[in-house]
Amino acid sequence: MFVDKVKVSVSAGDGGNGAVSFRHEIYVDKGGPDGGDGGDGVDVIFEASRNQNTLATFRFQKQIVAEAGQNGGKRRMHGRSGQDLVVKLPVGTVVHDQEGTALADLAQDGQQVIIAGGGKGGFGNAHFTSSTRQAPRVAEKGELGDELELVLELKMIADVGLIGLPNAGKSTLLSVISNARPEIANYPFTTLTPNLGVVDIDDESLLVADIPGLIEGASEGKGLGDEFLRHVERTQVLIHLVDAYQDDLAGAYRTIQAELKAYKIDMSAKPQIVVVSKVDGLDEEIIKDRIKELKKLVPKGTKLMAISSKSGQGVKELLRTVKAVVAAVRKKHAEIVKEAGEPLPVLTLKSDDAWKVEKTKAGYYAVSGRKIERFAMRTDFDNPHSVARLRDIMKKMGIMHGLTRQGIEPGDKIHVKNNSLEY
Repeated sequence: MFVDKVKVSVSAGDGGNGAVSFRHEIYVDKGGPDGGDGGDGVDVIFEASRNQNTLATFRFQKQIVAEAGQNGGKRRMHGRSGQDLVVKLPVGTVVHDQEGTALADLAQDGQQVIIAGGGKGGFGNAHFTSSTRQAPRVAEKGELGDELELVLELKMIADVGLIGLPNAGKSTLLSVISNARPEIANYPFTTLTPNLGVVDIDDESLLVADIPGLIEGASEGKGLGDEFLRHVERTQVLIHLVDAYQDDLAGAYRTIQAELKAYKIDMSAKPQIVVVSKVDGLDEEIIKDRIKELKKLVPKGTKLMAISSKSGQGVKELLRTVKAVVAAVRKKHAEIVKEAGEPLPVLTLKSDDAWKVEKTKAGYYAVSGRKIERFAMRTDFDNPHSVARLRDIMKKMGIMHGLTRQGIEPGDKIHVKNNSLEY
């Protein structure tokens, strides 16, 4: 089953907790702290794979959950960290968050991206020994792994896209010029999923996609058009097939052009080759009339041809024209990239030490900031020694001074990362 858009929940592994432990052995007096660190939680990695061609795996498997790190133990035994969870997706998959922001575009085979980071393991009490603190009873909790709600959207990567109204002959042409075997029948909407085929043209190979038949209103969701138009986005050249037996040839051409223009990304300006298809059995004069009718509509410089996939008439000439147009598009793109040059890196200064204190209407003081929130996440609020350590950290960072300036009083509540402590 071909599936090209799914929603999934991704949960990276939580970090393991550090241990509070003291060495207890016969004849060993005051053996000292020996609590081990927790293991790191597992990252979730998305990888583009040419061996995948659909997102059907995630149609029913909506959750991707990575392994948590194990807790630390006594005798300085560190918890085990798991292996990264690599999820293979088809080449051409775009990953969005719930707001529609693109997080990753897996456009090349083997490309990887860490989509959700696992939590770091907490330190055991053996980590906190010093000359002045020889018996610490403090251990950190493991950090929580990232949790994301994502939308995976497959946009096929092809050099050439075949477009046209239903039953325009797209699947037949693809089956003739490539190794693809799409379903073919003499009725509209035979093709319900995009098909890909490799086409050998002289000494070069091109990837051609058969986009299922578009209809008027496709860009607004009529039929399945808006689901299939996304596969046109990445193509470099379009072959627009118009059935020679159409009663209204001009209307058929205009319909597809209007849908390309009305889509969320205007694709009507993409390089096109307009082809009158199914001309076998037609007189030369009729074919010329058909081409003449379309010539009034197509933009200046657009290639206009006539073919019959069934008899092979004009197919070889079409392929060589396609090859030339694709080469011209690639050359133009390379020149634009070269002329633009390498963009200068934008340097931004980010400080993990930055924090903010705000008194809320509810009467408590909210403390925010990446570094202090991470410390709070790793603090065991049921352990007074751990809470005392967090207070020390807040004092060293200047947060306690900031709270004093805000007018905090003894007994007031401080909230950090959904956790509460008293001033």
